Amino acid sequence: MFELLSFPREDFMAAKIPYDHQLRAIGQSLEAQRIDIFELKYLGDHFVVNGKPEKETSLLAALREWQKRLRSEGLISSLTYASQDIRSLEGQGAAKRVRSDRLPEFYSVSNTLRTLGSYLELQGAELLEIHKRALTVTLLYRNRHGFTDIEERSIASFYHLFLHLHGKRG
Repeated sequence: MFELLSFPREDFMAAKIPYDHQLRAIGQSLEAQRIDIFELKYLGDHFVVNGKPEKETSLLAALREWQKRLRSEGLISSLTYASQDIRSLEGQGAAKRVRSDRLPEFYSVSNTLRTLGSYLELQGAELLEIHKRALTVTLLYRNRHGFTDIEERSIASFYHLFLHLHGKRG
């Protein structure tokens, strides 16, 4: 599943990008498509996400899904986000956000991904993959020393970091 590799630190530190904003934008796109369980890979100049929308429970939604399959539209299984896509998504997301004193929903895909991006930035790590499930997340990243690390954690374990980051922004 994961291959552990070692690379010199300089190779990835030179191309370091702010993951929290990129991952939040991707999360907003995934939320709009009702995708909350997925695998995300960072391939240097773009992200690839594999996941399927959650199943609708209403009869009307099931009928729409059946019609899509008949028209060969199918269900989305792989999405690619290049830099320009992310910039566009960031702009759309910023236009929708309203500044308020409310704490944002931690468990939303966009806030979970934003928090994970901040976590990686604080670690000085390079993102390789994120595997998000309902209650857990697996992070595969290259650490500041150039070695590949894997962390499997509950999403809830990032809540204190989320609160800290929100406090810094507020």
